Amino acid sequence: MKFLDQAKVYVRSGDGGAGCVSFRREKYVEFGGPDGGDGGRGGDVWVEAVEGLNTLIDYRYQQHFKAGKGMHGMGKNRTGHKGKDVVLKVPVGTQVLDEDKETVLADLTEVGQRVLLLKGGNGGFGNARFKSSTNQAPRHANPGQPGEERWIWLRLKLMADAGLVGLPNAGKSTLLSAVSAAKPKVADYPFTTLHPTLGVVSLGVGESFVLADIPGLIEGAHEGRGLGDRFLGHVERAGVLLHLIDITHEDPVEAYHTVRKELENYADGRLAEKPELVALSKIDLIDEETRRMVADDFRERTGISPMLLSAATGEGVREAMGKLHETITRQRQRAEEEARYARHIEELEEIDDAGVHLVED
Repeated sequence: MKFLDQAKVYVRSGDGGAGCVSFRREKYVEFGGPDGGDGGRGGDVWVEAVEGLNTLIDYRYQQHFKAGKGMHGMGKNRTGHKGKDVVLKVPVGTQVLDEDKETVLADLTEVGQRVLLLKGGNGGFGNARFKSSTNQAPRHANPGQPGEERWIWLRLKLMADAGLVGLPNAGKSTLLSAVSAAKPKVADYPFTTLHPTLGVVSLGVGESFVLADIPGLIEGAHEGRGLGDRFLGHVERAGVLLHLIDITHEDPVEAYHTVRKELENYADGRLAEKPELVALSKIDLIDEETRRMVADDFRERTGISPMLLSAATGEGVREAMGKLHETITRQRQRAEEEARYARHIEELEEIDDAGVHLVED
């Protein structure tokens, strides 16, 4: 299946049905009077996160979605039925943006999460609504209200615990295929990976996490060079970044700073603030003495002690995944503590507001 992480679609809610002008006319009924029913409401437009989807490919072939119109009212005080709703089913992690691609209308991060995008128009009143002591036979009804319409962008950001970043050919796809059941394309030329890939890394009973691999970055990616930095959005939700650097690179430190610069220039530097683990990959291609020399030089020039690993032979891979899992666990605990603290503050504010209202009353 082709991977698609952005799609522009047109959505429109349904128009409300018109009210009915009708009078009761039956044999042997002395007093009839108006009995026109109301029109039905137009259908709504919803977006819902569902299981089993990992791409927006469905929205490549259909870009227009219109909810049903409400039925018109009928005689005998019959109300028209509501128009049929439209539900856009999207993968978990999808954001709904306005046409400007900046204003976030919804962010669906959980299965079953459902958000109302456009509300259908109300149905018009039938003439029975307008009967009064001074107007016993109203001969007018309201038309239904029109629905709403807009263009929106759907943007998918994969839900991963950790993300792989690095220059092209740093060994990211090879590592992902070695530690998970994912089968990304692996080859000896740059930009082999053309779209993000997810893999589940299992370290034992109850110990697993989701790892995301994205296309490699090059200098100037934030300006559109190479494949650009658009795929960085897929590691934006990750709690930890694993930065892979080819140990055979002419200057691993320069390679490190190149990618860091692109992270700093993306989304106001939010990615650069995430916890980062650094690993020198492809160590099976050089001898142990050279490995040590490169690692020592990297440590002296950056102040970072890199991990050493080889996805081809498995050397150092389990240790790196263990450290990654430890960091992810700490990040999860910190996020839970921050969420509990935020809920506690909200509860205190609600109590305080209630107290203020009681005093005022």
